[in-house]
Amino acid sequence: MATDTVRNVVLVHGGFVDGSGWRGVYESLTRDGFKVSIVQNPTLSLDGDAAATRRVIDALDGPVVLVGHSYGGAVITEAGTHPNVAALVYVCAFAPDAKESVGSLIAGFPASGPQPPILPPAEGFLLLDRSKFHASFAGDLPEEAAAFMADSQVPWHVDAPAAAITDAAWRTKPSWYLVTAEDLMIPPPAQRTMAERMGATVTEVAASHSVYVSQPEAVASFIAKAAAGNGN
Repeated sequence: MATDTVRNVVLVHGGFVDGSGWRGVYESLTRDGFKVSIVQNPTLSLDGDAAATRRVIDALDGPVVLVGHSYGGAVITEAGTHPNVAALVYVCAFAPDAKESVGSLIAGFPASGPQPPILPPAEGFLLLDRSKFHASFAGDLPEEAAAFMADSQVPWHVDAPAAAITDAAWRTKPSWYLVTAEDLMIPPPAQRTMAERMGATVTEVAASHSVYVSQPEAVASFIAKAAAGNGN
């Protein structure tokens, strides 16, 4: 499937947030003529989120560039085997292999480095420590914007990061990876390792984990390159 004809883009958010954070990326891509759809995955289970993503893809006519941020990378890895997916774009995202999970990848982060400030589960749901949200998740956003994100967190069920990938789409689909060099949620060395394992086309930006909010034009430009099949 030739990626130089792709005009459909599907955006998949990660844990603790919802699809509204993609607005800047959406606006940039739609100005450039892309048909952009945003998945509101419930983040209750990996299977459920992959199914929600496949439903969005099913509703589109033609090939799709499938984009995931953070935990959304696991979702696109699972859902990206859909025959209409022409390329995968990981935005500072987890890229598990078959039988790996987001949880197993987090467990492999260096103990000496920054750790995601995930609170102990309450009734099976995870949240980030509000007092550490700005620094860890959104360090390059204004305090007010980060506070809103912290106070509007979507509880993330423990089943979602614990679930293992069944068939990693990046093993058969062209992949791109946007590394965020100032990320305190997914360490940049871990991002680079995942990107290298995939053989992904890589671009690196000086940004926090919230790059899709803080630098939407850079993210949109990277997605457009993937849509064109152009790694330059």
